[in-house]
Amino acid sequence: MRLQGKIAVITGSAQGIGRAIAEVFASEGAQLVISDINAESTRKTADEMETRYGVETIAVVCNVAKLEDCEALTKVSLDKFSKIDILVNNAGITKDNLILRMSEADWDAVIAVNLKGVFNCIKAVGKQMLKQRQGRIVNIASVVGQMGNTGQINYSASKGGVISMTKTCAREFASRNILVNAIAPGFIRTAMTDKLTEDQKQVMTSAVPLLRLGEASDVAKAALFFASDDSSYVTGHVLAVNGGMYM
Repeated sequence: MRLQGKIAVITGSAQGIGRAIAEVFASEGAQLVISDINAESTRKTADEMETRYGVETIAVVCNVAKLEDCEALTKVSLDKFSKIDILVNNAGITKDNLILRMSEADWDAVIAVNLKGVFNCIKAVGKQMLKQRQGRIVNIASVVGQMGNTGQINYSASKGGVISMTKTCAREFASRNILVNAIAPGFIRTAMTDKLTEDQKQVMTSAVPLLRLGEASDVAKAALFFASDDSSYVTGHVLAVNGGMYM
């Protein structure tokens, strides 16, 4: 097992891509800190992971937009496991609109969670990793952070910022054997996309050279690579998981 004995903190892991990452990590032996903003779904997911994979798992409610929540998440994780080997910054939201129609509140909300949230978690967990002189940080960015997208100026700006932050942190932490990488997913099939009409799905898939949406497990497998020793000489990298949508 590639993550046997490792402790992984995964934000936004009660559902979607974050949950898929938690599943893959658990299947490889990692003990988990499931973190999300909804207490009920966070607890339920943690219980399911522990039962299904037999790994020790705790649930921690956290609003990543608040530094004090991220510091509390770190403390609870350390109180339970004494170390943090892996941090996956997955928590994110969307509030889409064209720039001239977008409210200041919707801009601020997306930047606070998607960009400041990554800053907050790295700042809180990074202190422990520096003491340990080892760690893996995996940031979930997006293809729209690389290429932009109509109606998503707040989301694309936040994810572009995550990519830049990844490269900067990789430089700052490298001397302590802390590797920082990012994944830029394309169109991934989720509960939200399942609700789209067939015509809407066709429009989405037509933009992808592989002519299909990705699966959450595709992103999770990329996260496993960055979290494991397989990537021991990789840092500051952005891995595209987008079916060829952006090259």
